Amino acid sequence: MRVIGIDPGLRNLGWGVIDMAGSRLSHVANGIIKTDGGALPARLMELHRALTQILERFDPQMAAVEQTFVNKDGAGTLKLGQARGIALLVPAQFGLEVGEYAPNTVKKTVVGVGHADKHQVAHMVRVQLPGVELAGPDAADALAVAICHAHHGGRRLAPVAQSRRLA
Repeated sequence: MRVIGIDPGLRNLGWGVIDMAGSRLSHVANGIIKTDGGALPARLMELHRALTQILERFDPQMAAVEQTFVNKDGAGTLKLGQARGIALLVPAQFGLEVGEYAPNTVKKTVVGVGHADKHQVAHMVRVQLPGVELAGPDAADALAVAICHAHHGGRRLAPVAQSRRLA
């Protein structure tokens, strides 16, 4: 089974694809979709376009997205929520159910500690996916989300459709 993990962000959206064969995980690809500081609708469209191309290219059977948390900046939280909406929408357009995981759950699954920092997450992703070249911290976080889904939800969630785009 192939899993895509997504770490939503409006400026930097991390993505990572892994293969699961029983309990064995292997790295397929990872990257970061970067948008400039332009108008919000254009940035959301770029996220949608790029993420759609990634799903077309790698054809995952499962998807997982990191949940966002509310912070002090309400406007920033709303914008991040819109980017997260794209991260949920695109896999759904491909007929995939999407697992959602809190950041602490992802960190606890991958690192063993719910309040691990980004360096610890990246290190443990490298340990669990030997030979991986990380595109950056957001890509490492996305791979961690995919690993978390492989451990928690990957066996219970099945594709809604056979990875075919819904009309």
